Amino acid sequence: QVQLVESGGGLVQPGGSLKLSCAVFGFTLRYYAVGWYRQAPGREREWVACISRLDGTTSYADSVKDRFTISRDNAKDTLYLQMNGLKPDDPAVYYCATDMGSKCREPDRMDYWGKGTLVTVSS
Repeated sequence: QVQLVESGGGLVQPGGSLKLSCAVFGFTLRYYAVGWYRQAPGREREWVACISRLDGTTSYADSVKDRFTISRDNAKDTLYLQMNGLKPDDPAVYYCATDMGSKCREPDRMDYWGKGTLVTVSS
């Protein structure tokens, strides 16, 4: 059974850092593309970052490029999102997701989702 479980969210001050984790179960992480997505109140869910299958090529939304880093630990089947320089636009529920394929797609095309972890940015 495919399962994704996020953790690591919390409250951080503007400019601060936070590292999210996503443990996956029921499949081997490195064989599939997996992405991070987020949804802020009143806004649509949006893609944040993706790590490709096998070679682990990474890609980012323009809004987080150079601030966020996606990575994975193949031995632990765990995905990470290191978030630095957090801004007032970043608070949201952050999700990891996969469609068990080779690409990260638009949110409505991803098949498997975690329940999310809440990130709050406030002074």
